[in-house]
Amino acid sequence: MRGAIKVLVVVAAVAAASAPRVARADGYFVPWAAANAGNGLNFNDNGRASVGVIAGGMGAGIVGGEVGFGYSPSFFGTEGDFGRNSVIDLMGNVIVGIPIGGTHDAGVRPFATAGLGLLRTQIDGGTLATVSSSNNMWGWNAGAGVMGFFNDHVGLRGDVRYLRGFENQTTGVSAIDLNPGQLHFWRASIGLVLR
Repeated sequence: MRGAIKVLVVVAAVAAASAPRVARADGYFVPWAAANAGNGLNFNDNGRASVGVIAGGMGAGIVGGEVGFGYSPSFFGTEGDFGRNSVIDLMGNVIVGIPIGGTHDAGVRPFATAGLGLLRTQIDGGTLATVSSSNNMWGWNAGAGVMGFFNDHVGLRGDVRYLRGFENQTTGVSAIDLNPGQLHFWRASIGLVLR
């Protein structure tokens, strides 16, 4: 009887030690602030501020998905000249990263990201633009950056990304090409990563 108990204890210990670990997604939430630059359609966009949030997760810290929301007030220029105006983006992205130092505790994770989603422009008229208009269009974005973690739960994230709409702003025609009439701009952001 004692031999059977010893065998059961050894078998249970070996089974517990060799059991696969439960797969865990590395989820995160990032409030961020940014500066926009480089849209040929607006006059004063360089350095215009944006704010937003990103929520996402990565399996084993390598491949994952994220959803990002950004709000850029006074995107096309000052309220006096252009009235209340803004650009809003809501994008779903694929993210691919390399966890240097592991997926837990302190470490660094360079990444690349790309995806599709909604771009919304809003202009309520001012002294230069007396017409009010809003437009929803499909758009895409691509970029790269790095996440650095101080511990298992807090870090910083910086990235640079390019955002572009599919719709020509002057004709209203949607196209996948790089037509100069499409809404497009660069964004450099920094945020606090909570995971």
